[in-house]
Amino acid sequence: MSIRGLKKKQPKTFKVKIMTVDAEMEFSCEMKWKGKDLFDLVCRALGLRETWFFGLQYTIKGMCTWLKMDKKVLDQEIPKEDPISFHFLAKFYPEKVEEELLQEITQHLFFLQVKKQILDEEIYCSPEATVLLASYAVQAKYGDYDPNFHEPGFLAHDELLPKRVLRQYQLTAEMWEEKITAWYAEHRGIARDEAEMNYLKIAQDLEMYGVNYFPIAQNKNHTDLLLGVDAKGIHIYSINNRFSPNKSFEWSAIRNISYSEKELTIKPLDKKAEVFKFFSSQLKVNKLIFQLCIGNHDLFMRRRKVDSIEIQQMKAQAREEKARKKMENQRLAREKQLREEAERAKEELERRLFQLEDEARQANEALLRSQEAAELLAEKAQIAEEEAKLLAQNAAEAEQERQRLEITALKTKEEKRLMEQKMREAELIAVKLVKESDRRAKEAEHLKQDLHEAREAERKAKQKLLDISRLNYPHMAKYPQYSPTDTRDANFDKGSIKLDLKDIDLKRLSFEIEKERLDYLEKSRKFEDRLKELKSEIHALKLEEKQSGLYS
Repeated sequence: MSIRGLKKKQPKTFKVKIMTVDAEMEFSCEMKWKGKDLFDLVCRALGLRETWFFGLQYTIKGMCTWLKMDKKVLDQEIPKEDPISFHFLAKFYPEKVEEELLQEITQHLFFLQVKKQILDEEIYCSPEATVLLASYAVQAKYGDYDPNFHEPGFLAHDELLPKRVLRQYQLTAEMWEEKITAWYAEHRGIARDEAEMNYLKIAQDLEMYGVNYFPIAQNKNHTDLLLGVDAKGIHIYSINNRFSPNKSFEWSAIRNISYSEKELTIKPLDKKAEVFKFFSSQLKVNKLIFQLCIGNHDLFMRRRKVDSIEIQQMKAQAREEKARKKMENQRLAREKQLREEAERAKEELERRLFQLEDEARQANEALLRSQEAAELLAEKAQIAEEEAKLLAQNAAEAEQERQRLEITALKTKEEKRLMEQKMREAELIAVKLVKESDRRAKEAEHLKQDLHEAREAERKAKQKLLDISRLNYPHMAKYPQYSPTDTRDANFDKGSIKLDLKDIDLKRLSFEIEKERLDYLEKSRKFEDRLKELKSEIHALKLEEKQSGLYS
C-alpha cells in the first residue's frame, strides 16, 4: 500500500483546548467524535474515574452550556474557534464529600473549583470562615508551617480571601496574613489531600455550595424569582435572597419534571400537592435546568442504592489507597521526625562543635593574651627591677641627704642657738646701751647744768671784777705815789690766772663731753650695723630651716 493511500485513510481532526481550574490541555479530535469520546479522552488524560460529577462547559451567546455526551461535538452549537475551548468542571456536587469523593484527583479538582467560586463570590462565605478556609488552602499548597522558611510576606502573591471581605474590614495585607498564619500553624502534620478534604467539608455546609441559580417567573411577564438546583433537590428563592429558599422540592418528593417551550413543570410525588409551574426567559434555559435536574436526580437515587461493582471496587481501592497513604504518611512522619531529630542532633553537634571551636578560639586567644601578659609582666618585672635599683639608689641618696640634712639641722640648731645667744647678747647690749645712753644723757644734762652754772659764775665773776675795777680806779687817782699800774697789773695778773684756769677747765670739760658724744655716736652706729648683720643671719637661718623642712 502506498504512502498516499495511507494519508487518504487518516481521519480528519479538529483541535480542542481543555481548561481545568489550574491547567490547560490540547487534543486532536476526529470529526465524528461524540461528546462522550472527547470527555473520556480528557478523563483518561487526568486519570479520573469518578467521571459522573464532571462535564465539559462552553459559552455561547453569553450563556454557559454543557456539552452533550450523546451527540457529535461538531453537531452541537459550539463556538467556531480553532482550537475550540472547553472548561472541564464539576457539573454535579456530592452530598457528603468525604464519603463520595474517592479519588485524590477528584478531591483536588473539586477543591480548586470550590475555592475559585468562593474567591469569585459565587459562593458566599463569612469572613471568619474564609480565614479558616484560607489556612487550609495554604496548608495544602505549602505543607507544614516552618517559621524559618515561611517568613512574613510569603503569602503576598496568593489570592486567599474574597475582595468583599478585604473591603469589609480595614486591615492591611500583613494583618490578614498574620490571621491566616495563626490558623495555618495549627494544621501541622496534615497532608495535602487531607487539608483539601477539610476545606471541602467546611465549604459543603455553606448555603450556596453546589447550587446552580436560574432566573424564573411565576408568570410570563415578570422574572421575580430564582430557581436553584443542587444535589438535594430544587429550591425557589426570592430575587434578593439566595441563602434561604422560599420553597424546596427534594428529589425524593418529586414525581415528574417536564418542560414545554419556556414553561417548566414540577409535579410532586403527592398527587394532592399543588403542581409548580414557572417560566424561563429561553427554551435553552429550560433545557439546561432539565439536564441538571435529571443528572442530580440520578445521582441522588444512585446514592440510595447498593453500590455497583465498579463503585465497590473504587471504594475498596480508595480504602486501600487511604490506608497505604496513611501508612505512607506515618512512615513519612516518622522519617520526618527522625530527620528532624537528626537535624536537631546535627544542629546540636554543630552548635557544640561551634561552641568547642569558640572555646578553643577563646582558649587560644587567652593563651596569646597570657603570653602577651607574661611578656608584659616580664617587661614590667625588668622595669620594676630597674625601678627598684633606681629606688635603692634614690633611697641611698635620700639617706645621704637625710644625714646631710640632719647634720645641717644640727648645724642649724647650733647656729640658731648661737644666733639666739647673740640676739640675747645684742638685746643685753642694747639694754646696756640704752641704760648707758640714759646715764650719759643724765650726765650730759648735769654737765650742761654745771656748764650753765659755771658760765653764770663766770658772768658773775666778770661782773664782780668789773664792779671792783670801777671801785678801785678813783682811789688810785687820790694816791698817785703808789704805782697803780703795778697794783692793777698784779691784781689783773691774779684775776687773769683765775680766769684762764676757769676757761681751761670749761674747755676741757666741753672737749670731754664732745668726745664722749662722738664715742657714743660711733658705738651706736656700730651697734646698728651689728644688729643689721644679726637680722640678716637670722633671716638666712630661717630660710635654711624652711628648705630643710621641704627636703624632709
